[in-house]
Amino acid sequence: MADITPAELKQRQAAGEKPTIIDVREPWENEEGRIEGSQNIPLNTLPQKLEELEDLKDQEIIVHCKSGGRSTSAKAYLTQQGFMQVRNLLGGFQAYQQA
Repeated sequence: MADITPAELKQRQAAGEKPTIIDVREPWENEEGRIEGSQNIPLNTLPQKLEELEDLKDQEIIVHCKSGGRSTSAKAYLTQQGFMQVRNLLGGFQAYQQA
């Protein structure tokens, strides 16, 4: 599934959409700033949280981190686990803040 730009995500949010957004940064990073409506699941805890995400296997999931590295890993992992519509937020939270 193609990744998503910060501008596209902001446009969708402005139109009232509420996509599933998973922040794979550490909790302290999330406390410093977050995307409204996002759920914080640090990358290293994703395997333990898979069962909670099971209902989202066929739905769009947008993953993000600070700049895109960890979320690229999260996208690859979730895709390997059968999640079909995982998108990475290009440039991460930093790019989102500037968009």
